Amino acid sequence: MSYRWLTVFLDFPADAFDPGVAFWQAVTGSGLSARRGPSGDFATLLPPDGDAYLRVQRLVAGDGGCHLDLHVDTAAEPLAAAAERARSLGARLLHSEDGLIVAASPAGFPFCLVSWDGEQVVPAPFPAYAFLRMPPQLPIRIILQRLEHAAPGQQARAHVDFGAPDPAAVTAHVALGARVITTQEHWTVLADPANREYCLVNRPPIASMIV
Repeated sequence: MSYRWLTVFLDFPADAFDPGVAFWQAVTGSGLSARRGPSGDFATLLPPDGDAYLRVQRLVAGDGGCHLDLHVDTAAEPLAAAAERARSLGARLLHSEDGLIVAASPAGFPFCLVSWDGEQVVPAPFPAYAFLRMPPQLPIRIILQRLEHAAPGQQARAHVDFGAPDPAAVTAHVALGARVITTQEHWTVLADPANREYCLVNRPPIASMIV
């Protein structure tokens, strides 16, 4: 699959959208694009430099979470071909429109295939937090985690990790509206104002990831 960029979409229930967007703007130092869609349900978090890697969506129904957008280089592979490749590997194709294909992995994790729009500059880290990163040309690293215990039919899910070696980072996030769920030796699990869990990990920002 010829993808050239990755975006994390933060999906919010309607009543948590505005405070949730404000929270993620604050912890990443981002601005906010104009809202898009017929009801203004979509927007992009704009980093101080580089290309955007976080977007937000207000849901009509559901508890929220996050999903990935894979930006396909359509000059190398048409979006429909990328979708067919994903389907042949076990994905379910749920919706298609111009420039967008919505799908789910075999384990039920949602993702979208979208047309690449030239994004290529990974933003610099924000103080005490991290932008997500994968290879040098991508802004995100991804880790797959096998659960030792899962209920029958349990769907795959994801959360975001931020590299934050400064112990004051947890205090800063709490001051902005997060709450601490649990503290481990090398990471802290928090929840944002929409109750979406994420982690601050004791590592430099360059090693942050989505899990």
